[in-house]
Amino acid sequence: MKVFGFAGQSGNGKTTVMEKVIPIILARGFVVSVIKHTHHAVDVDQPGKDSWRHRQAGAREVLLASDARWVLMHELRGAPEPELTDLLAGLSPCDLVLVEGYKRQPIPKLEIHRSAAGRSLLFPNDPHIVAVATDTNPATSLPVFGLEDYSAIAEFILREVGLQAR
Repeated sequence: MKVFGFAGQSGNGKTTVMEKVIPIILARGFVVSVIKHTHHAVDVDQPGKDSWRHRQAGAREVLLASDARWVLMHELRGAPEPELTDLLAGLSPCDLVLVEGYKRQPIPKLEIHRSAAGRSLLFPNDPHIVAVATDTNPATSLPVFGLEDYSAIAEFILREVGLQAR
């Protein structure tokens, strides 16, 4: 699996760019998966449901399956947060994993920067940022894309990770 990340401060539009780039990459014939990191407490379960009750009873993992999808919930129960490499190992095979967050991981990344967010650029301090998508004109030798130049961003990612168009 090839891995490529999206980095940027909260509110800069990482999710929006990813959601527009994914269908373009899919149209090229590649299978894409996503890992999203968050600092917020998240729960895909609902209190009172059977799967929630199993977790509350102490199960480490609960796999919920239907004819439309399945989801595996793994409770850390005080264990350290897993490393990105561990999460990648748990994914089904695919051509490309897009990673949102994990901005300190040593993977090639596109920085998403929106001037209205009022935050500084990350690329000067992160050698793993290989390009920037922004609404400004940063002084850099890195490739720079407009925030809505989704086709060019998708093509750059595929070239960067070594996936040839199918």
